[in-house]
Amino acid sequence: MPSVTHDDAPLLADLMPWSVAPLRPGRAWPTAPDAASLKARWDALLKAEGPDREALFEPTRSRTLQSAVGQLPGQPTGTERLARAEGPCAEPVRVLAAPFDEQWLIPDHRLIDTARPELWRVADEHQVFVVETAEDAAPLLATSLLPTLRTGRIRPLYRRPDGTEPNLAPGLLDHLSDRLATRPTPPDVLAWILATVRPDLTVPLTEDTGLWSRGVRLGHRMLWLMRRDGERPKLPGGRRPYVRAPLPTLPATLDYDRDEETLHLDEGRISPVPPEAWDYEVSGARVLESWFATRTTPPEPGTLAAIRPATWPQPRTSELLELITVLSLLAELRPQRADLNPTSTITATDLRQAAVLPPPDSSHRPASVLNHHEEGPEGQFALL
Repeated sequence: MPSVTHDDAPLLADLMPWSVAPLRPGRAWPTAPDAASLKARWDALLKAEGPDREALFEPTRSRTLQSAVGQLPGQPTGTERLARAEGPCAEPVRVLAAPFDEQWLIPDHRLIDTARPELWRVADEHQVFVVETAEDAAPLLATSLLPTLRTGRIRPLYRRPDGTEPNLAPGLLDHLSDRLATRPTPPDVLAWILATVRPDLTVPLTEDTGLWSRGVRLGHRMLWLMRRDGERPKLPGGRRPYVRAPLPTLPATLDYDRDEETLHLDEGRISPVPPEAWDYEVSGARVLESWFATRTTPPEPGTLAAIRPATWPQPRTSELLELITVLSLLAELRPQRADLNPTSTITATDLRQAAVLPPPDSSHRPASVLNHHEEGPEGQFALL
């Protein structure tokens, strides 16, 4: 990662003004690595009555069985109080539950302490959510999925559904077009941000068209790897990781042999696993170890979280192999990011003089989005 220089680079918070605090789930059981477990947990909750249902639910000050809340945008769930709920489980949706860890969530507002409905209103196939981390080597994550992880602020690329109204300082695209003699798209600007952002969340902007093109290409590669919503990534040179010895029914330990580049899940073996994939960390935690622990740490007996597969599902192995590949390829890009090493030739002062900064107060607030009918508590019409 390039060292921080005092070159008046603008802040990410000024370039992408609208941000939202992280979601606060309040309880772990509505999230799981597989959707079937969530439906089984919901059924178990509804079969319980009175104090048993309350204990299983795990109430907080924000959510109890008596909480009256409306639907999440775009999610046709029940709105009666959970104390008397009888309907089927809402269809689970894919979310980013931890860095590089895609899981499933029951999208029911009654189960989530702080769900940030403004994010749900703009979540679609065009959206990219940028998530701030505490990791110097990778200050930002990007995902197509709604992020539910507990890190820094979330900055959507678009303020409205269908990829409309980019969450960029008004006038920024025009100013970059004038200085670069080519008009970047909102994803191009995001790609540049991913490739060049510094640990202090400043973003050097350049008017060098060659440097800009290199940074944008690098950032788009990073974006593709982090979103994982297209063609599956592969390691070059036939170094694709394979299962070399069958994984056990439910592995309990994870170890790494650096000399053999082998991942050991009890007696099961996966290789080759590059050291860069094993060492990949976010916020001080190895991604592979965290991913494995989420799926194998024994839950507290008698809780809804204890309802989960009794064996290691085959799709989970495929997910692990893909995760190893993604982390390996992202690690390979780090030297390219360091070599890019831009300094800001379009400074924050330049942007202020051009009236691009500071962004107007309205750009810090959510846009008015009325694309979904949203039912309020107890079936009432929601006033937005």
